[in-house]
Amino acid sequence: MKCAVLLAIAQLGVGCATYHPLPLPTVPHLATGLDQLDLTIPAVPAGAPAGRVDISRPLEVDQIGLLAILNDPELRAQRGERGLAEATQRQTSLLPNPSVSINWEALLGGPGTQPAWSVAMTEDITALITYRRRVRAARAQTAQVKANQLWAQWQVAQNARVLALNAYWGDQSIQLASREQQLIESDVSAVRAAVAAGNLDYTALAPLLATEATLDQSLIALQSARENTWKELDGLLGLAPGVRFAIAPPPEVSMPADLEPLIESLPRRRPDLVALQLGYHSADESLRAAILGQFPAFALGPIWEQDTTNIRSLGPTATFEVPLFNRNQAQVAQARATRLMLRDQYQARLDTAVGEVRALQSFLARTRTDITRASAAADSSGQLADAARDAYRQGNLDQRSLTDYENAALERRLEAVALRRSLAEAQVSLTVLLGIGLPQTTLIYPDDGVKR
Repeated sequence: MKCAVLLAIAQLGVGCATYHPLPLPTVPHLATGLDQLDLTIPAVPAGAPAGRVDISRPLEVDQIGLLAILNDPELRAQRGERGLAEATQRQTSLLPNPSVSINWEALLGGPGTQPAWSVAMTEDITALITYRRRVRAARAQTAQVKANQLWAQWQVAQNARVLALNAYWGDQSIQLASREQQLIESDVSAVRAAVAAGNLDYTALAPLLATEATLDQSLIALQSARENTWKELDGLLGLAPGVRFAIAPPPEVSMPADLEPLIESLPRRRPDLVALQLGYHSADESLRAAILGQFPAFALGPIWEQDTTNIRSLGPTATFEVPLFNRNQAQVAQARATRLMLRDQYQARLDTAVGEVRALQSFLARTRTDITRASAAADSSGQLADAARDAYRQGNLDQRSLTDYENAALERRLEAVALRRSLAEAQVSLTVLLGIGLPQTTLIYPDDGVKR
């Protein structure tokens, strides 16, 4: 008998979880170079050979976006959300354990001949009635978490790409401003020499000094903006502050001529819209489960009994609630309100998504026209500045006029660079809004293999 009891206990203990410590980290985990990052691009589709980001040459903007997905600390921290959702789904998928009650009564007197006992086993029937709907709701919630994580990855990739564009075009602006600063410094030195020689008075120096101060302030602002951009980019990539790397010239993003099919298919491709749909379906299944839950709690099973006269009996036993006060009205109302809220949220997100795409379409068309105009103006101003320098060398133009021509040329070139940067940022934003050129599977979890 003892052996049988021990064997039963051992069988029940098989597969039980055990505790393992998981200490908190004591030092930061920041890479000091690109070679310390995760550079492996998971295979898409599953089974295909994995790729690797080549860091031996300047990184393309899209490569920087992929590196951000693979290495962003915030994305890594989201693994727990997925694990929690999967654990909740697994718990919901488990059937409730049957309940066993054992009763034993010693014989103290009377006509009986032996102790009385009874054994009953019951199962919660209500949990079985709602089981299918609860499992469907849990599965939709897990899929919703995965879709939200994919959308978070898209957002991180977009942010990294925009920051890379800002860093690249910021360097171009700084180079232009530095070149103009050198010209102004050369002009100031020449005028100072002329003033010292008595060929010019101090009134000729004042406008140059004012221009030099303004240009210095602009250059400082551009350099400060570049440092902030690199700080954010290093943070997204999990790099230590101060790490720098070369960025390849970004090509113009090719967009489909007709965006209407992409706009129409947004609800099937945009992870945030898919996540809201899954949340709505989960709420719908939860509502169905709550309606089924109006059935009063009911447990049913067999019972074995023996009385003190050694009479044995077998029959069913049932335990149920009497629904006088609680008929699951609150759960049904809450589920209805949740479903309505998610429906409204989905409609609002869909309207916003389409509106943003339409607005970016107009912005891109206008910006391309502005770039054409600004480039032509920059070329014309540059030619005028070159002609002004020739005239100044020949003594046909004063220093103040030359400075005005050079400043105008610089402003035109900076305007063209700013417009090109705005165009590139808008194109990146549009590719994310439309889901163009971005992975449809979660890169952080390459073993998933689930298509969204």
